[in-house]
Amino acid sequence: MSKEILDILNRISLERNIPIDTLYDALEAALISASKKMLPPEVDVEEAELDRETGEFRIYANMEVVEEVDDEYTEISLEEAREYVDDVQIGESLVIDMTPQDFGRIAAQSAKQVITQRIREAEREVVYDKYKNRAGDLIAGTVQRYDRGNVIVDLGNAEALLPSREQPQGERYRYGERIKAIITEIRKPTKDAQIILSRTSPLLVTKLFEQEVAEIRDGIVSIRLVAREAGKRSKIAVLSSDNDVDPVGACVGMKGSRVQMVVQELRGERIDIVEYSDDKRRFVANSLKPANIESVELDEARNRALLVVRDEELALAIGKSGLNAKLASELTGVEIDIISESQLGERETKAKNELLKIPSIKDKFADALLGKGIISFNDLKKAGLTGLCKVEGIDREFAAQILREVEELTPSKPSKAVSADKEADAGEENAAKCNEKSEQDDEDTRAQDESPIEPASDDDTVTNHETITMVITERTLDEWNDSSGDESSVEFHSELEESSVGVDSEEDVNSPVRAV
Repeated sequence: MSKEILDILNRISLERNIPIDTLYDALEAALISASKKMLPPEVDVEEAELDRETGEFRIYANMEVVEEVDDEYTEISLEEAREYVDDVQIGESLVIDMTPQDFGRIAAQSAKQVITQRIREAEREVVYDKYKNRAGDLIAGTVQRYDRGNVIVDLGNAEALLPSREQPQGERYRYGERIKAIITEIRKPTKDAQIILSRTSPLLVTKLFEQEVAEIRDGIVSIRLVAREAGKRSKIAVLSSDNDVDPVGACVGMKGSRVQMVVQELRGERIDIVEYSDDKRRFVANSLKPANIESVELDEARNRALLVVRDEELALAIGKSGLNAKLASELTGVEIDIISESQLGERETKAKNELLKIPSIKDKFADALLGKGIISFNDLKKAGLTGLCKVEGIDREFAAQILREVEELTPSKPSKAVSADKEADAGEENAAKCNEKSEQDDEDTRAQDESPIEPASDDDTVTNHETITMVITERTLDEWNDSSGDESSVEFHSELEESSVGVDSEEDVNSPVRAV
């Protein structure tokens, strides 16, 4: 072997960034494999030794020292062994030079396979060591090919995999096209691609803005939260540490130049940039941009917010398929309900009319009760004397009078004891009627046996049908009236009434975030 082989190994080391010692070890392993093809199978090849200055190599095999040689490939006589080592004894092993004079085609092919395999393994190790600490980084690559829906991306010195699940819906890539993605996973060396990419991660939006906006790189503006529906729309909440720097304007750029670069990389995905605020009400209102919010009612205990918008902006606030409201809810972590001003007015009018049914309550007191969130008879009962006395203009005597009138207007549910007595009386009455009917049927049967059979007239059939319908209707109304005083029934009707408000189109019905 000449020094040309060493030059080739040095060139491979530089081009593929593989340590030269790794290539030397690969060549020695290849020489051992080739020698086993050339030497008899009985020879125990131990190692290959490569001179890294001249390129010369030697192959060594283990042989046992014996007094009389039976197998010349595995045994060596004591006299011959002492030519190598003076104090060797019988039964010991010696490493003897067994270098073949020449390698044939099969041996050379075996050596080639070993070297190729070792180089690939070394490349995988190099790639893993280089990228193992880069999870979450933004990286650019060139589309190389498609593999069963997955995209193989050339990173220059490695291949990465962009799985189909990590590709935004509707995106298509052409051969040679340059794309950017987030590194999500680096796997241990395997036969497949080790680096897994994603273009659906919200982190991609953050990294792209960091790349385009100098204020973010300098730490003046920070991206606090991101909500994304990959391929459709994203919302980011930004905050500035300098009062003189507008965080939204910094991200948008002059005439939208900065945000347009991000949109272009995301293939036209819409991006909403809103200002972050520690004030939950203000942040929730900002999150629904570009819609303008008239008022925000925040229930921190249930982590819900009711937002009122103008009628013409209701569709804008909800967004196509509810996407704007859904992303706003994800961004803020608050469950958001949206209502228009006209819907709110209808609800207030309905609630006020309900309260005005109470004789003692006039317009002034109805408005005061509505201001305290009391909108129904059930709310009045829950408020009690203590709650009603907190309303301006209502003293304890007036509150007691209101509660008495509410009780009079609310149908009371009969007690269980009375109901049981009624059921018992009804059972006895039904049993008596059954006995009378049985006796009457017997008499009718005897009469029919004695008289000819006549078909029933149409008038009789209609009369019986009307009677059955009336009985069913009366029974249904009785059951409805009996259950109308139950609190659970009142709440259920209230929920039905609420759910029927604000559904203006099929799109609203299918919306992930409902408009109240």
